[in-house]
Amino acid sequence: MFDVKTVSMEWGGKTLTLETGRIARQADGAVLATYGETVVLCAVTAAKNVKEGQDFFPLTVHYQEKFFAAGRIPGGFFKRERGATEKETLVSRLIDRPVRPLFPEGFYNEINVIAQVLSFDGECEPDVLAMIAASAALTISGVPFMGPIGAVRVGYEDGEYLLNPKQDAAAAGALDLVVAATGNAVMMVESQARELTEDVMLGAVMFAHEECKKVANLIIDLAEKAAKDPWEVAVSDNSAIKAKLKDLIGADIAAAYKLTDKSARSNALNAARDKAKEAFASEDAQTQMVAIKTVKKVEADIVRGAILKDGTRIDGRTTTQVRPIEAMVGLLPRTHGSALFTRGETQSICTTTLGTKDSEQMIDGLEGLSYSNFMLHYNFPPYSVGEVGRFGAPSRRDTGHGKLAWRALQAVLPSKEEFPYTIRVVSDITESNGSSSMATVCGGALSMMDAGVPITRPVSGIAMGLILEGDEFTVLSDILGDEDHLGDMDFKVAGTEVGITTMQMDIKVAGITKEIFEAALNQARDGRAHILSEMTKALGSARTELSAHAPRIETIQIDKSKIRDVIGTGGKVIREIVAETGAKVDIDDEGIIKISSSDLSQIEAAKKWILGIVEEAEVGKIYTGKVVNIVDFGAFVNFMGGKDGLVHVSEMKNERVEKPTDVVSEGQEVKVKVLEIDPRGKVRLSMRVVDQETGEELEDTRPPREPREPRGDRGDRGDRRGPRSDRGGRGGDRGPRGGDRGPRRDRDDRGGEGKEGGNPDHMPAFLKDD
Repeated sequence: MFDVKTVSMEWGGKTLTLETGRIARQADGAVLATYGETVVLCAVTAAKNVKEGQDFFPLTVHYQEKFFAAGRIPGGFFKRERGATEKETLVSRLIDRPVRPLFPEGFYNEINVIAQVLSFDGECEPDVLAMIAASAALTISGVPFMGPIGAVRVGYEDGEYLLNPKQDAAAAGALDLVVAATGNAVMMVESQARELTEDVMLGAVMFAHEECKKVANLIIDLAEKAAKDPWEVAVSDNSAIKAKLKDLIGADIAAAYKLTDKSARSNALNAARDKAKEAFASEDAQTQMVAIKTVKKVEADIVRGAILKDGTRIDGRTTTQVRPIEAMVGLLPRTHGSALFTRGETQSICTTTLGTKDSEQMIDGLEGLSYSNFMLHYNFPPYSVGEVGRFGAPSRRDTGHGKLAWRALQAVLPSKEEFPYTIRVVSDITESNGSSSMATVCGGALSMMDAGVPITRPVSGIAMGLILEGDEFTVLSDILGDEDHLGDMDFKVAGTEVGITTMQMDIKVAGITKEIFEAALNQARDGRAHILSEMTKALGSARTELSAHAPRIETIQIDKSKIRDVIGTGGKVIREIVAETGAKVDIDDEGIIKISSSDLSQIEAAKKWILGIVEEAEVGKIYTGKVVNIVDFGAFVNFMGGKDGLVHVSEMKNERVEKPTDVVSEGQEVKVKVLEIDPRGKVRLSMRVVDQETGEELEDTRPPREPREPRGDRGDRGDRRGPRSDRGGRGGDRGPRGGDRGPRRDRDDRGGEGKEGGNPDHMPAFLKDD
């Protein structure tokens, strides 16, 4: 029934297996990839015809994590997988970026790539496996895919590169690098690092490329067994149209690209494009569409030729020159931190907001629930490029750019113990002509420093470009939008003066060599240093004081055994603390308590209350307390948060007191001295030896009490009354109850001092023998 084809290899200590022919057989290509116990199914389908009027390549990639893969049920009301999560969006982009350049120019058939995680072992991240499965499925599908590519994750520890490290090790280590590459060249790089040098990063990419070759060869082995017949792709010859356009508008385009102002340049280019449309207005629709697409090629030839020939860029800069930079902080009066970062015609308003633990982001994924105390959100409104367009929820691009900036900044954040705040950075792009994600990195670092976040060092970022023709190439620093569109590489590098914190590279050609990569890294280092020097003119280090509008957080550590005392039954105590003081109180299982408020007096009040609960009373120490209950023999005083003690009526004053209410009333504040704490924790207090005005201890003028007689020396009650068996049964020799014993009111006075006829069982233990 099944014609199953399988290939396997040992890779990084586990077996990588690719299988086809058993599942999703109606797709053009379907591969089940297994690594360890993580399994990903990827299916590829392609339209056999091009939609009429289609003038771009409609490749769509969807990555989805099935919760059953990890033995979990999704959270939320619907209890099923719904819209793509941030991680699913990022992995979809991760798959798309290296495979898109490997389709031939002019191929416009719609292609759908769907990768689904079916099993997750908690160790092997499924993102790299999904990239491998997608590459394999495309390779055997028959579509004109110039792959395959391999993909790999690389870590770095103790000077050694790690192949496909465990998930938690990659997240906590010095490097988390994902690389996709063909057998000949690197296609895509995505990384997160802790200030590593250029040499270490270059070495990691080269190490990854060698491992990618092994995966690519495995996919070729599978294709030799199971690949479908390749599609026939017609390659049209548009050289005549290109030559005609070059003669018609070549000079106009060259003149337009000499204009340094973006608006003027855009207007001149639009005029040239309109001229080309008029020239082909009498042609059929297909020819008109080809002519419009070919205009872009004419533009690329002119711009790329000028750069390669004499290093002349669109705006007149040299290949290493960075556009003018203007940075300022404290832009907005009510935010906790803000910055305006402008580089040429790219601009970002970055704000930082500080919150408490309650504001952490909860992430529900295959790994289970996790919480993040650092968020970075990127927004790209259409007015930033002078256009009318969609405005609303973040796009895939917005999500990807925000995550890139997040990776760049997370390496310099303080620990939770050092800075117990939740941090949210928002970047609103207000102008764009170049890398807005790198402007977000620079503005985000400045806004955090303005908010008083003690980051290790400032971070800057730069976008590098590439013009490659044969063996000749030129690397461009701080590329413009047009240089990005017309060039061959978009390479972003961010880091501190010490090293790189993130690196992202996308290639539009069939890969780059080690020589190009090394040149780009070194040139980017110089550009980052220049940008950092401009940033320090606005603010060189984090402010030592938080904004007046930011919450303050104070952390205290208590013994774990006291946690329930602070929380109280059903949370009663902690709710009362919050209600009375106005401060927010968070406590974890380790006894770490975080008290937060924008009002320091509220924090102090809550802190004093909590310390009063957890502090142990000391005999001989004087406390201020409140009368909470009055009884016939004294008053109970709350003097240490959750602790109560008894002031016996005899300890209220040096003279005789008839009734406790003659001296105190409920709610009254009194000063008391701890006289005794019995083994059961009962506390005996005194008011009479403390000056109630000043709280100073007074000399005790009362004669000392006689020592108590030990119970064992009072005579043997058994000898006095005789054995129980000799006393007769109850109600026998003793007579009926209430008879021979006499009326209840004639019994001896059993009450203690200050209470006639009282029941000693209602008294504290230390008063029963008074």
